[in-house]
Amino acid sequence: MSNDNIISIKNASIFQQDTLVLKDIDLEISKNEFVYLIGKVGSGKSSLIKMLNAEIPLNNGTANVVGYEMSKIKRRQIPYLRRHIGVVFQDFQLLTDRNIKANLEFVLKATGWSKKNKISERIKEVLDKVGMIDKILKMPNTLSGGEQQRVVIARALLNNPPLILADEPTGNLDPETSEEIIKVLQEISKKECAVVVATHNYNLLKSFPSRTIKCENKIITEIDKKKNVIDFEII
Repeated sequence: MSNDNIISIKNASIFQQDTLVLKDIDLEISKNEFVYLIGKVGSGKSSLIKMLNAEIPLNNGTANVVGYEMSKIKRRQIPYLRRHIGVVFQDFQLLTDRNIKANLEFVLKATGWSKKNKISERIKEVLDKVGMIDKILKMPNTLSGGEQQRVVIARALLNNPPLILADEPTGNLDPETSEEIIKVLQEISKKECAVVVATHNYNLLKSFPSRTIKCENKIITEIDKKKNVIDFEII
């Protein structure tokens, strides 16, 4: 894998149990890239995200993800792979029984951080990056959907990952808030790490164009940047 590539996939196929989902995958994503992954429901985009995060195995071909070879990865290595990947969920998955600071503390302690001052400093850093430092002591249920998703992005940044995977990160948000979240993620890709966003919201692609990979008919293709995004039949 090139030093500039965070993801390098060659001649790979992805199966869900015994069903072929995607085949002949060749894909490289480099540092600080922002990439959309689009396709109809069931087209394989979530399966690709899950393979990158070792939620489903890679049985054919090769895929190097943040330095780990996915066809050879051992079970004991998966937690270490995931420390190098920030994940942004559609449904937030914040712990509702504790405030934002405690949510982020939980993640840092679970991944080996022990010094209180370092933990506190890192939490403030990531919340500042997403414009949520003033909400540090709020409970998740007092925040709007967009604010909760900003906290989720901050959580994904905690361990300085070289890659963020965002699976339908705006799926539960209104259009204006969705645009704000995409702006945050694009800014992060410029300054922090590569970002892959799986989405079927083509209005976002029109407003915030970037490299786009389409899943369709069990294969992936790169969309020509000159193509009118309205022509994407992805819903």
